[in-house]
Amino acid sequence: MIYTVTLNPSLDYIVSVKDFKLGYTNRTESELLLPGGKGINVSIVLKNLGIDSRALGFTGGFIGKEIERRLEALNIKTDFIFLPEGISRINFKLKSFEGTEINGQGPKIGEKETEMLMEKLEQLADGDVLFLAGSIPSSMRDTVYRDIMEKLRYRKLQVVVDAAGKLLSGVLEYHPFLIKPNHHELGEFFGVELHTADEVIPYGRRLQKLGARNVLVSMAGAGAVLLAEDGTIFTAPAPKGELKNGVGAGDSMVAGFVAGWMEKRDYAHAFRMGVAAGSASAFSDYLATGEEIRQVYERVICRKPM
Repeated sequence: MIYTVTLNPSLDYIVSVKDFKLGYTNRTESELLLPGGKGINVSIVLKNLGIDSRALGFTGGFIGKEIERRLEALNIKTDFIFLPEGISRINFKLKSFEGTEINGQGPKIGEKETEMLMEKLEQLADGDVLFLAGSIPSSMRDTVYRDIMEKLRYRKLQVVVDAAGKLLSGVLEYHPFLIKPNHHELGEFFGVELHTADEVIPYGRRLQKLGARNVLVSMAGAGAVLLAEDGTIFTAPAPKGELKNGVGAGDSMVAGFVAGWMEKRDYAHAFRMGVAAGSASAFSDYLATGEEIRQVYERVICRKPM
C-alpha cells in the first residue's frame, strides 16, 4: 500500500485576472477550487495513473471537511485526523503572475495529535511506500519527518521525502528511497548556486553519501537529473510545451517516478515517468491525467552524461 502524509493540507483557490491592477477591484477571468498540499497532490496523480494510495494528515473545521469531501469525490482513500480546534487553510494563487500566492497558516497541531499520527503510521507493513512531502505547520517540531523515520526504522519501507532544509537533512541517515530537491533547494542545502546538470551532479552525489538512495533533482525549464542507487546518472531536458500551471509539478514528478518504478523496477523508465508527470502537470490547468502523462512520456529524452 502507498501512504501519503500531508501535515498542513489546504484548499487552493487558483484564479486568473486579466490586467490586474493593485489597489483596484479586479474581476477573475477563471477560478479553480482544489484540494491541495504536496502529499495530496501525489495521491491525486497516482490515482490518475491507476494507483491507489491512502492520504494521511490533519484537517480542521469546515475547510478540512471540504478537503476530505473533494478527495473522496476523486475516489482517493483518506484517513485524516480531524482536529478539535482550528481550521484548515486556504491558499490563494494568482495565475496571472507566476509564483504569486498567499498561503494560510493552518491549525495548531499539538503533541497529542502528533502521537495519533504516529500510531497510524505504525500500522504500515513491510513493502509499503510512504511519502513525506512538504513543509510543516509552525506548531510542529521541525524534526517530525526524522521522528517518523526513526519510529519506522525497522520496517522495510520505501520512503520518499520531498522537503528542504532541516526537514531533509534530518532524514538522510535513515536512507530514504528517494528525495527530490529542486536545484535551488539543493544549492541552498550546500550554500551554493546551481544552474546546470553538470553543476547539480556532484552535490547530488554528496546527498547520496549522506544517506539518500536515489536523488531526483528538478530544474524547471532546464529539465531534471537522477542519481540512481546503482550508480547510474540520467539527465533529461524539459519537454517542449506551454506552461500553464506550475503548482504541483514537483509533486507530480515524484508520483510519476514511483509509479514508473513500481511498474518496471527500471530507473530509466521511472525517471522518464517522473519527468513526464511533472511536465504534463505544468502543461495542464490542474494535475495531469494519466493519458496526458503517457503522451508526454513519448517526448522525454533520457540521457546518460558522458
